[in-house]
Parts: sequence; structure tokens; C-alpha cells
Amino acid sequence: MARVSISPRRAGVALAALTALLLSGCADKPDRPRPAPPASGSAPAATPSATPAGDPAARAAALVGTLADEDLVGQVLMPYAYGDAATKVSPGSAAGNRALAGVDTPAEMVTKYRLGGLILVGFSADDPTSGNQETTNVDNPKQVRELTTGLRAAAGKLPTGAAPFLIGTDQEHGVVTRITDGVTLLPSALAAGAAGDPALTEAAWKAAGTELAAMGVNLDFAPVADVLATRSTVIGSRSFGADPQRAAAQVGGAVRGLQGAGVAATVKHFPGHGHSAADSHKDLPVLNQSRSALAAGAWPPFTAGIDAGAMAVMSAHLDVRSVDPGTPATFSHKLLTEVLRGQLGFQGVVITDGMNMAPAKRWSPGEAAVRALKAGNDLILMPPHVGQAYGGLLAALRDGSLPRTRLVDAATRVLTMKFKLADRPAPELSTLAAPTHREAAQRLAAAAVTVLRGTCGGGVRGPVTVTSSGGRDHTRAALTEALTSAGVKVVPNGGTVVHLVGYGDGAGDLRADAAVTVAMDTPYVLGSAKSPTLLATYSSSRASMTALAGVLAGKAQPSGRSPVKVPGLPATTCAA
Repeated sequence: MARVSISPRRAGVALAALTALLLSGCADKPDRPRPAPPASGSAPAATPSATPAGDPAARAAALVGTLADEDLVGQVLMPYAYGDAATKVSPGSAAGNRALAGVDTPAEMVTKYRLGGLILVGFSADDPTSGNQETTNVDNPKQVRELTTGLRAAAGKLPTGAAPFLIGTDQEHGVVTRITDGVTLLPSALAAGAAGDPALTEAAWKAAGTELAAMGVNLDFAPVADVLATRSTVIGSRSFGADPQRAAAQVGGAVRGLQGAGVAATVKHFPGHGHSAADSHKDLPVLNQSRSALAAGAWPPFTAGIDAGAMAVMSAHLDVRSVDPGTPATFSHKLLTEVLRGQLGFQGVVITDGMNMAPAKRWSPGEAAVRALKAGNDLILMPPHVGQAYGGLLAALRDGSLPRTRLVDAATRVLTMKFKLADRPAPELSTLAAPTHREAAQRLAAAAVTVLRGTCGGGVRGPVTVTSSGGRDHTRAALTEALTSAGVKVVPNGGTVVHLVGYGDGAGDLRADAAVTVAMDTPYVLGSAKSPTLLATYSSSRASMTALAGVLAGKAQPSGRSPVKVPGLPATTCAA
């Protein structure tokens, strides 16, 4: 056998990787059982091709021992790119990529900066996060699959090519859903909270995860673990509800479903964005709750996600005054290293929220990336300038202001997650919108429909006229089609008015003459409605409109329970 030589620098990296792995399993965690430390493996081989099979942590440590500084830095970056294909983009997208990273195409960005992953961005109706989505990469499943295939081909040429390239997106379902055409769309998280059955949630999210995997997406920035303790519009129906224990059960179900389909789950936004009504895309929200109040009221869903095996947690741009006042959690060693890793026992990958959001842009992209990594993040998401973030990390590593052990630890965690996702062939695109998947979404949507005022299961009399605020032609059409299929006659006007209200609607969007008012997002607006019958679906998905039609037709008994309190109304008039 040929003798393999290892440079002193790379030998140091290998030792640091193994040490980091051992130390990461030995932190004192007084409040939670200590997980077994990951296996350290033997001395690392010198080439990726010699990476040992078996334990993902050992494979990651061995691979890290072969990497140059540039590779280590690239592994902790996950930017977005312009364009809907890996190697051929429009002139406008090429210009966007040049401004962002000094390259023309997404594939060139991957190889130039030796990236660990890329996030796919896009737009959806009523999206409260659209402010930091500066481009779109998604059109339809075939296009997404071709894009992800091209990105993986580029990444496969890198020294880290033995580990699967990370391709993530925000597929939360509900108002934040990047890929909307040709896939099974689930009802919102708040709808799942109303259904209150983690088994239904797990089945639905496994179906959705299978479809992500078929398109080549292996990391979902979901589920949202924020407890809706305020009327936050940026979180809203993205949350499973206001009760921390009920939300925790739902988060666990979603994590198990996604990861059962081979897609890494990311519980977010730690330490709990639902405890502030402010929008961290625009400002730095302040959490004034005591640490004990957060431990009881905000952290149980994160603990449940961790216990379910979540591979990632997303840190948030939140100022938690009781723990680290004035420092966004994204940049807080106390919150990420002492609380998340120490108290909650999380051993996986910590991912920043978008670094192109206002609180992170108080520093240059390079300095922000260094600060985030030193605080305990492992993956830097959406830096506003890729080249500056990369250069800042590399310079800090070489001048010693970024400890090599911290970078090695982060890269090792990222590669460990990648190897956990390895060797799972992607399903065929033909699995998208499969009958079994649609059925799983339909069962969850049907269990969510809630009656907050009126009779249960009696249906509506006579022909129905469907109206809505804010346009919503697509949603009205979906309900009209579902009602017709259920045997209810729908007329343009003059019938029993069923009025739909959705995201962003208030009391001024209600109809006084509506016999039935339906909330398709958070149900707070129903507190001002005068209709004799008030229903909530918490979602405007096709599955939710089909479920609503079943109730309106008198063919289904609504069994949901509102997961948030609406002043003046019970959680339900139908179910205990």
C-alpha cells in the first residue's frame, strides 16, 4: 500500500475535527439527558475517496482532515443565487449573480466558493417574508429537479464531493411555501395545530418531504417551532399555535415526517419569534420575557423537535433581554452555545436566519459571518454578498480572530448532516401529487375545520354565493369547484353568502350580510364578525377548501379546535 503523507496543517485540522466531535458530545447539560458522544473514528485518511463508510460523524471528521482552509470556509456558507438553472441563466440573473458573488451562474458560485449548500428562493401569495426574497429559483417540479441536478454536478467536482450538496428551501406550507405548482400542498401549521393529531401531521409532512426529495431538495427550513404568544403577523399561521405543549407535539410530528422522507428538518426560529409581534426582517424584535417564562412558554417545541431528531435549528434575529440584552440571538454565544447546546442539548447544525435581514446588516457581510460563527452557528444563510462573507471568514481564520477549532467544528457538523442524508436515492418525479399524498393532506385539512359559532355539521341551505376580500379569485374558484362536487349549487349572487377572509384581513374586510364567515389564516378577525356561523380553516390550500366544502354541504363534521384564543369566542362549539 502506498504511504500517505499528511501536511502538518491538515493533521492539525484532522485533530481539531476529532476533538470538536468529542467535545460536542460532552458539554454539561444539567436540564436534559446527555446524548452519547459521536464516534471519533480512526485517524483521517488523506483523500475524500478514502472516507470510511458507516458512521456519518466519522466520515465527516475524516473528510475534514483533508480540506484546505478555502474548503472549510465554503462548507459553512449557504447563499442564494439568481436564475432557474445551474449553468444557463438570463442576462438579468447573470447580472444579479455578478453583484452578489462575482460570477454569472449558480454553478459557478458553487465551485468558486466551494459552497456547502444553496437555498432556493421564490414567491408565494401573502408571503410575510418576501422582503428578503430578491429573486426566484422555482417554477415547476421538472425545472427544480433539473436545477438541483446541475448544482449537485458542480458540487461533485469539489474536494467535498463525497458528501451530498445541501439544497434547501422554505417549504413551510401555508403563507410561506416556495414551491407551489405541481406539488401536494399541506394546510398551514396553524391548521395542523387545530387538528391536534401529531400522527396526521407526521403522515402529511412525510408525503410533502417525499416530494421535496424527488425534486432534489434535501433540507427544509421548517417546521416553525415558534409559539404564537402574540398576534405576530410575520409568524401568524406559520405557528402550530399558542399552547407550547400542543405545539411541541406537532413540531415533533413534522420533524419525524420530513426526516422519514430523507429531508433534513430545521426547527425555527430559536429562541422563539412568536413571543414578539415585531418583524425581524425589518428591525430587531425584543423579547422581554424572563428566562424561566421562555423556558416554559417558548422552548418546549424546540425541545420536542430536538427529541424527534431534528438535524438543524435556525437561530433568529431576536434580542432576548433576560439572557443577552442588546445582542441578536444569531450572534449570542449565551443563547446558542450555552442555552441551545448546553441546556437543550442540541448537537446538530445551527443555521442562521437570513443574513440579508436588517438586524444582521449592522455589520459588513464578512464581520457578520465571523460573529455568527463564533456565537455557535454552523451554517451562514443568505449573506448579502457571498464574496465578502467568504473573504471575511478566510481572513479571520488566518489572522486567528476566528478560532480554527470553531470553524472545524462547524464544518464537521455540516458534513455530518450531509452524510446522514447520503445514500438515499431521490424518488421519481412521478411521486409528486400522488393520490396517497393528497389523501394525507386532505385528512389533515379535514380534521382542522373549526366551528367557533353556529351549528355543527348542519350545512347551508339553498344555493351559495362565495365571496372574499382582497380578490383571491383562485381560492374562490377552488371552493366553488369543491362545493359543486359536493352537490351544492353555487350562484354568482343572490344565494347564501359564504365570505372568505385571509392573511392580512381585518374587520373592514368582513361582510355584514354573510351567513357564514370563514377565516383562512389566523382566526382573530372572526371576533369582529357578525355572521351567525363562523368557521376557520386556517389555510387557503385546495385541501382546506375541499374540507370546508364538506362541512358546508353537511357531509362532514368539523372537529378542529382553535389553537389560539379569539376574544369573545370559544375554541370550538363542536368538540371538547
